[in-house]
Amino acid sequence: SDGDRDLQEHRQRIQALSEETAQSLKRNVYQNYRQFIETAREISYLESEMYQLSHILTEQKGIMEAITQALLLQADRDDPSLGARRAAAADPFLSLSAKEAAASEEGRQRTLTTLLEKVEGCRDLLPESPGKYLVYNGDLVEYDADHMAQIQRVHAFLMNDCLLVATALPNRRGAYRYDALYPLDGLAVVNVKDNPPMKDMFKLLMFPESRIFQAENAKIKKEWLEVLEETKRNRALSEKRRLEQEALPRPAPTPPESTNPFEEDEDEEEEEPSAEEEVVDLSLEWIQELPEDLDVCIAQRDFEGAVDLLDKLNEYLGDKPVSQPVKELRTKVDERVRQLTDVLVFELSPDRSLRGGPRATRRAVSQLIRLGQSTKACELFLKNRAAAVQTAIRQLRIEGATLLYIHKLCHVFFTSLLETAREFETDFAGNNGCYSAFVVWARSSMKMFVDAFSKQVFDSKESLSTAAECVKVAKEHCKQLSEIGLDLTFIIHALLVKDIKGALQSYKDIIIEATKHRNSEEMWRRMNLMTPEALGKLREEMRSCGVGNFDQYTGDDCWVNLSYTVVAFTKQTMAFLEEALKLYFPELHMVLLESLVEIILVAVQHVDYSLRCEQDPEKKAFIRQNASFLYETVLPVVEKRFEEGVGKPAKQLQDLRNASRLMRINPESTTSVV
Repeated sequence: SDGDRDLQEHRQRIQALSEETAQSLKRNVYQNYRQFIETAREISYLESEMYQLSHILTEQKGIMEAITQALLLQADRDDPSLGARRAAAADPFLSLSAKEAAASEEGRQRTLTTLLEKVEGCRDLLPESPGKYLVYNGDLVEYDADHMAQIQRVHAFLMNDCLLVATALPNRRGAYRYDALYPLDGLAVVNVKDNPPMKDMFKLLMFPESRIFQAENAKIKKEWLEVLEETKRNRALSEKRRLEQEALPRPAPTPPESTNPFEEDEDEEEEEPSAEEEVVDLSLEWIQELPEDLDVCIAQRDFEGAVDLLDKLNEYLGDKPVSQPVKELRTKVDERVRQLTDVLVFELSPDRSLRGGPRATRRAVSQLIRLGQSTKACELFLKNRAAAVQTAIRQLRIEGATLLYIHKLCHVFFTSLLETAREFETDFAGNNGCYSAFVVWARSSMKMFVDAFSKQVFDSKESLSTAAECVKVAKEHCKQLSEIGLDLTFIIHALLVKDIKGALQSYKDIIIEATKHRNSEEMWRRMNLMTPEALGKLREEMRSCGVGNFDQYTGDDCWVNLSYTVVAFTKQTMAFLEEALKLYFPELHMVLLESLVEIILVAVQHVDYSLRCEQDPEKKAFIRQNASFLYETVLPVVEKRFEEGVGKPAKQLQDLRNASRLMRINPESTTSVV
């Protein structure tokens, strides 16, 4: 028992020691965790302090730079030579104002020369001239205008008449390579609103492109916008002063005194036109800013605004004499007109999206017409619509029955043609000379439609009934154009006549071959239809063919007192005639008539030959009964239906029917009367 007590005490001491050790470890971990939290807080506080200090230093730096610039400008105003000396000694890419540049010709020339040495590839493009000087420069980052992705870092040099953009050479510090040069006359500056993370950006617009640049901070962006606008304004003012100087009357040389008393009157008359030339005032603000405003309108796709400005200028200069300043202004404006015309032409090109229908082209067409380019507008409009119609036809899926596809094809084509005609009438209402171009276009479009139509209907060897239904659908849709006074039925007839002739002749050959095959197996026996239902069906078929007296050829029970060959020939011939009349138009008259005569001759010759060769009196009487049905019933029905469908009788069919008289006069002759 003493051992048990010792073991129990030993276990208690071990348990107490373990608990004490665990408590000590917990205290150490907790103390280390608190120290870590305090250290992290101190680091976060220090980072915040450093950020605020950096922000304060940046602001102080900006303030000091602004104060320095203000002091330098004030010093330059007090002593112009000081600015010239500083410009010559300082870095060549420091910003210069117009007053500083005007102060010293030597410093200005040195700055431009240094610029030409630092930028590769611009010496030939940027010739040295006494009036050119550097205004402002700095680093920028260019971004893609569509996806806002960074493209490259550039250095921009703003001069008093142009903006030079250069890229830095990778291995040469302070050296640049020429990228682009933009005259200030055709340059527009647009502020880009901040949209984090895209901020401190501005856009330069110059036809036909635009570029987006990002400044280092908001302050530099503001400086760029202000100095660009100020430089453009100074450029416009200098141009205005130049025009005013040129517009001033020049003193004429004093002519020698003359004793002619009529010379004074002549001189007064000659001075009047020069007085009129002095009236042209081009110093108006809107005229001075007109080229720049046109560039902005073109870049922003404000076509109506650009044409309105041109109309305003033309109205202002309408009754003014053409002086040299006016010619120079016209030259600048004409260049913008060409640019605007190119943009409008591109808007109407088939390469652009063809969605939106004809109305989508109205904007560009109307502005081209206002610019006096109605012929070009008409040509481009019709080309655009031709491409749209062709694309719509190609996108049609050929599936299902042929007639279903033809319904879709006619709906797409004639609807597009009708919409195009209405839009053309709206856009070119005052240009009657363009309507002939539309008719030519409509004919070419109809040819494209007929090519697709014939490929599906005639080239695929469809039945004559299917072809007739398809042609009927096309004619019905073509009649819709009469709503706008346009009748293209004669065109579709002229384009389809060849294919329809081929279809008629092909189906005629099929009927002739089938008739000959039945004739070769003819036994001259009566038809037994076996059931009253079959007899009733045959009566209905004959009635639909126009044979109203068929009952007199029926016998007892289900017998028909006619040969199967004659009955089949009658149904096939009348079906051919009905389908052919659906395809009929005047150009097909002789083709249809000759095909009918050839088909009927095959049956008539067979009956005539059988009648003369048969020796059995009973069969001979039966053949005579079939011949009577053929001549006295079938041929008159064919002749009557042809006259109803065509509008005039056919002499060839009358002659063919009259041949039966010869047979009745001399029925025993062994010579054919046909």
